[in-house]
Amino acid sequence: MAIFELRTYTVQVGHMPKVLDLYKNEGWPAFQKHPPRLISYFVGDVGALHKLVHLWKFEDEADRRAFWSGVFADPAFGAFAAKVRPSFLSQENQLMLAAPWGPQL
Repeated sequence: MAIFELRTYTVQVGHMPKVLDLYKNEGWPAFQKHPPRLISYFVGDVGALHKLVHLWKFEDEADRRAFWSGVFADPAFGAFAAKVRPSFLSQENQLMLAAPWGPQL
């Protein structure tokens, strides 16, 4: 059964342009070298300001762990992470299962 990982990062006020630029130019290229698991990125617009949200889909927990192990071992991702992490105030990860009704991704 597929699992979904929702990652929500709270970004320091005023740092979102820098964070988005780093993701566009360094983070996304690093992720593209790994198996495609990303559903989408989202940026808070109304209410949830200063939030960067990622939604990922994995076959199972083993797939999730293998994916992140590969990403964290990637020097390009490590260089990106070292630059972007100081702009984050917090990170929240949620693992979820799809409900048995409605659209199935």
